[in-house]
Amino acid sequence: MSGFKNASRFLKVGWILARFDALYFLKGKRTRLTALHICIRVLLALVPVRRDLKSLAPGERLAKALQHLGPAYIKLGQTFATRADLIGEEAAGHLRLLQDRLPSVPTEEIIAAIEDDQGQKIDQLFSHFDPVPAAAASIAQVHFAVTPDGREVAVKVLRPGIEEAMRRDIESFFWLAGVFERYMRRARRLRPVEIVRTLSETVKAELDLRMEASAASELKDNMAGEKGYRVPTMDWSRTSRRVLTMDRVYGTPIYQIKDKKLAREISRTVLRVFLTQALRDGFFHADLHQGNFFVEADGTLVPVDFGIMGRLDKKSRRYLAEILWGFHTRNYSHVADIHFEAGYVGADQSRAAFAQAMRALVEPIMDQPLNQVSFGNLLMQLFQTTEKFSMQTQPQLLTLQRSMMMVEGLALSLDQDINVWEVSRPVVAHWVKRQAGGSGTFSDLFELIKAFLALVPGFLEIIKDFLEGLVKRPAPPGKPAA
Repeated sequence: MSGFKNASRFLKVGWILARFDALYFLKGKRTRLTALHICIRVLLALVPVRRDLKSLAPGERLAKALQHLGPAYIKLGQTFATRADLIGEEAAGHLRLLQDRLPSVPTEEIIAAIEDDQGQKIDQLFSHFDPVPAAAASIAQVHFAVTPDGREVAVKVLRPGIEEAMRRDIESFFWLAGVFERYMRRARRLRPVEIVRTLSETVKAELDLRMEASAASELKDNMAGEKGYRVPTMDWSRTSRRVLTMDRVYGTPIYQIKDKKLAREISRTVLRVFLTQALRDGFFHADLHQGNFFVEADGTLVPVDFGIMGRLDKKSRRYLAEILWGFHTRNYSHVADIHFEAGYVGADQSRAAFAQAMRALVEPIMDQPLNQVSFGNLLMQLFQTTEKFSMQTQPQLLTLQRSMMMVEGLALSLDQDINVWEVSRPVVAHWVKRQAGGSGTFSDLFELIKAFLALVPGFLEIIKDFLEGLVKRPAPPGKPAA
């Protein structure tokens, strides 16, 4: 019954996309006829497009379809809104509307949700509460307010019923991922069930605003003193599971910046800060779309949404830095060695062949600005390369991979001439140098000792028994006992 229910849900998704004429990008494409392609073509041929949508631009129809489908699909649209290089500037512009300009929840429902979750009346919490929302996104809605002591704050409130809507979508995604793993051999190495499981964990954290406030607080501590970047202060006394309150941010939305020089500087800051967070701290802002960033009058970049964060353990950070450094220095043998050491590529594969494949993939784009790189072709080549070497998807890197796609798109939207390699090189070099220095050596030695002890259960007991044996051993003739 569950399979039938989920199958019918996805049939409904296809029907809605066809009704909104949101599958326009598949029209006229010559592809190998699989069962999926046949189903899509049947939908396109049989489902009538809504008359009131025919005059809209393709990207606008897609945005409205995703909005109609619900929060999980809106999240997908937000991701692609950062990739104008993949879907076109016009479509990206329409998808940006999904970031903070969705239909709002009636104010009386928002106030009721705040009072219920906080256990206090709205006039006890705030001396002023603006009934007009400042932003309305897929998960939550934001209102500006003033506290009784005069502080201006932004109040984020989860949409009523959002938990059930997300649960239903995630359940369907699990079902579809299971179908892919069971019946599509080529999809198994991508580990779709693990991908959805990672998404599910991310959604759980995003639906508890106490976790978001905690993430913001941790990020603020990590980035204290970072030039050109500031994290707002959380108001913990007015924060609970469904309500988050933080200092109000005054600034220009990042997508409204017109000054080319400022846009170029912010583009570099976006990349530098992301790599610093990922490599140095192993904790990074992972929802990098235009609606989540403001630029203050002095050029400081301020993030305002911390619902989706990513973590990397020290080993993964080292692998990532070593791989990036290998690309920077064009040492493709080293890149291959790290992939094999990390277990990303199976031991039965050829290191030399993998190094050669990495060279073929990276050399053509190494010194080019982003606007001269076809990322559609690059992603296709990367998929073909990973498939050739039977590389499996790494669940612990999924959030990072999505974030790298988004941060690159965000940087490109500000400065089409930015060179990712040039900006990232000093950050990666600093991290590698730091690990090679005294603190890095000591830290690595400590990790090595811990790993050795873990590999030898009872190691300390063995040493103890050995020493006790020496003490109790009978003395040789002619010598006094110990």
